[in-house]
Amino acid sequence: MSNVAERQHPVNELDPESAARTTAGDAFSGLVVRLFRLNGLIAAEGEMLAKPAGQTSARWQVLAMIEEAPLTVAQIARTLGLARQSVQRIADALEGAGLVRYEDNPRHRRARLATLTEEGRATLTTIQTAQRPWADTLGAAIGERDLRRAVTVLDRVLEVMAPRRSR
Repeated sequence: MSNVAERQHPVNELDPESAARTTAGDAFSGLVVRLFRLNGLIAAEGEMLAKPAGQTSARWQVLAMIEEAPLTVAQIARTLGLARQSVQRIADALEGAGLVRYEDNPRHRRARLATLTEEGRATLTTIQTAQRPWADTLGAAIGERDLRRAVTVLDRVLEVMAPRRSR
């Protein structure tokens, strides 16, 4: 039996009744599909907002993560739910462009802290200035009350899912 056939064997034997989701599972799956679509739309908008500053949406995310305080690449990756290696590549590119610098970390000898340079802060401000009217327009169209409820629901989803991911 081939590897694919061996892996599919348990799937092929599933009872259709036991494979059906609950109504809560259906509701969650519907939310996930919409989040995938929303992620794509936000990523595309992010690219357009970051482009005039010579950046990408991914670079913008890393710059924004260290706006308030320096963080390690691993901390940035965990917060964004990304692979450390991909964030490392972005942070290194930002360092090469003079937007980020690495500083010694008093808590860890090898995990240096990424921090904004003055040029990095100016670049982030440029992107945020372009983002403000976009966010204000969408916020007004959706409504603050609904958005705050959505944030509460998404915080709950994150709360439930985060411990599952760390297993």
